[in-house]
Amino acid sequence: MKTYISAWPATVPSPPFPRRLVILGATGSIGDSALKVVAGHPERFTVTALAGGRNGRKLAALCARFRPQYAAVLDDAARTEFLDNLPGDYAPELLVGPEAFDRLAALDEADLILSAIVGAAGFAPTLAAARAGKMIGLANKESLVLGGHLIRAACRASGAVILPVDSEHNALFQGLAGHGRDEEIARLILTASGGPFRGKDRAFLETVTREQALAHPNWSMGAKISVDSATLLNKGLELIEACHLYGLPPDRVDVVVHPQSIVHSLVEYVDGSQLAHMGTPDMQVPIAHCLCFPERVTVDVPRLRLAEVGRLTFEAPDLDAFPCLRLAREAFDAGPSHPIVLNAINEIAVDAFLHERIGFTDIPAMIEAGLDRHAPVDVSTPEAVLALDREVRRETEARL
Repeated sequence: MKTYISAWPATVPSPPFPRRLVILGATGSIGDSALKVVAGHPERFTVTALAGGRNGRKLAALCARFRPQYAAVLDDAARTEFLDNLPGDYAPELLVGPEAFDRLAALDEADLILSAIVGAAGFAPTLAAARAGKMIGLANKESLVLGGHLIRAACRASGAVILPVDSEHNALFQGLAGHGRDEEIARLILTASGGPFRGKDRAFLETVTREQALAHPNWSMGAKISVDSATLLNKGLELIEACHLYGLPPDRVDVVVHPQSIVHSLVEYVDGSQLAHMGTPDMQVPIAHCLCFPERVTVDVPRLRLAEVGRLTFEAPDLDAFPCLRLAREAFDAGPSHPIVLNAINEIAVDAFLHERIGFTDIPAMIEAGLDRHAPVDVSTPEAVLALDREVRRETEARL
């Protein structure tokens, strides 16, 4: 596919097994699923590095089990907690601070980087991996929301290869296999579960609590992503990610609500046919596909039995009750700096909601107001991207 963000992975030699694996975001839900895949196929992987955020205790337990050569945490408090819980017979090289993630992403002794840090913090390490020419399992959609244009350029320059881990984008990737010519593709169709509030009106949404927003009906995810799913902002970020991954304009990427989460996304071709990727909603499936690409391996998840599912339903998203999807599309259309603003405001607003400082419907209201205030700026360098991200976060916190 000539417009794919990197070389089409099937055309590039893949790293041999056992693959030397770095997991950025090892203590999150994607890290949990990835390490289940690794544990199920230990002959295929060497865990070279694990990076967490501030959960030093959990990272120490993971390191004690998988024995990577390197580990990284975000700050000194996590460093102390990590060292206090590490077995006495094992001492990995420990790196501390955000720049440590960049270093692990570019390690000479690593074959495949799983980028699974939540939020904008994943942008710099993903870019570092792309510049180093790595094979990247991309589970951090914000990397492309902030700087898809920069990551695309880095992949072209270095020969880095990106494999999409998000279930929707992995489904599109598989649906495009062998049919990557632009003139064959009519549109991409992302599916959305609708989250816990599908069918609810704005009056109900104004009463939503933190606990209700975290209760996703189908997927087990972290708090931030669960709230994004409830507002449909997650699907908006995925729309932007799809445009960057596959080089298509937003008018050729649609979203349909599919509450059963069995069909993970679809590719529509110019002949009117659609190829759908179906399966049990479990992140081990797309993660295993990326970690072992181009081979497939067994994964310990329940098998899909359509007769037991009974029926699959689809509906259009309610953009009046859930305006975040519309805002994301408009932000991408407005220029490369607007998605940075969208994401920064959302991360601050979601954190404020999780700490009960604002209401659920305040999240899209804050995003829309911030986008209305924003005048396009030049974000042609990583420094400019990160500077705008910091500026918008400071302004949003002040407005709170």
